[in-house]
Amino acid sequence: MAYHLEGRLLEVCNCRVLCPCWIGEDPDYGTCDTIVAWRIDSGTVDGVDVANTTIAAVAHVPGNILQGNWTAAIFVDDEASKAQADALVKVYSGQAGGPVADLAKLIGTIVSVERAPIKFDVQGGKGTLSIGSDYYAELDPYLGATGGKTTLSDTVFSTVPGAPVFVGKAPVYRSKNAALGIDVNMSGHNALQSTFVFDA
Repeated sequence: MAYHLEGRLLEVCNCRVLCPCWIGEDPDYGTCDTIVAWRIDSGTVDGVDVANTTIAAVAHVPGNILQGNWTAAIFVDDEASKAQADALVKVYSGQAGGPVADLAKLIGTIVSVERAPIKFDVQGGKGTLSIGSDYYAELDPYLGATGGKTTLSDTVFSTVPGAPVFVGKAPVYRSKNAALGIDVNMSGHNALQSTFVFDA
């Protein structure tokens, strides 16, 4: 299976700013409850055009992120066709190899794969994400001394291997999933945004 994917990432979690997982440290509260969403702006998976689709993982990380054993629920944009959804799940479950498989291998258990309405409106470190009615996040970027957005690069862990990320915080982060033991509603915690190009 071959793929080429270009798009945008939003990641939010219950760690304080800045998330320690990206530099290989333990989560601030011992465990991490996160949402990671990838918006595919253009791309194909084995010839299937997957442009303008979104796939997201709602995950509980039981300790240091590099140790894996995450428990996750996967959500695919309900506007994606069955062929698009199947292609995305193959990539993000690691079956297609490449850089996404390196990330997917950290997931120990997938509790569900669901279709849901996903709204991803994030650009340049600012925006919003919603997945159904149980998951919602807003993102505001941090700015440098000259007004540019603060970025993080060359990290030991990344949900967008090879790309720098905009560092931000979430004015709102809500996530509720009984199967994962997640029920958070908080403000001012970690959020990150990036663009990516994945090839395999």
